[in-house]
Amino acid sequence: MAFKGDNFKDRATAAAEARKKLAEKFKAMPKPDDPRIQQLAAERKAIAEAREARLAERARAKAEEEARKAEEARLRAIEEARAAEEARKRAIEERAKQLQLAAEQKAARDARYAARKARKK
Repeated sequence: MAFKGDNFKDRATAAAEARKKLAEKFKAMPKPDDPRIQQLAAERKAIAEAREARLAERARAKAEEEARKAEEARLRAIEEARAAEEARKRAIEERAKQLQLAAEQKAARDARYAARKARKK
């Protein structure tokens, strides 16, 4: 006995049956006005709206956080400027004290020199 393979007619019949089954499958699908489909669409819409609400809340919270950080940075900059001004004033006062001390030391040195000159005369 020889091997008897599928002939063209068998293959064509099988393909036609497959097309029929596929068409029946799509015909059996529920229509857009089916309550189950409408319920699923409503659920998807609710999920999408909830997602949008979460994203909006997240964006609002992020904006508030950025505003808070900007305010902190502004206050920190003001405090740093105040500290720099105080440091500058302290440096000026220290320099003034040094100059006054140097002037007093020079006056004392000049007084000693004058006293020594007066003794020699």
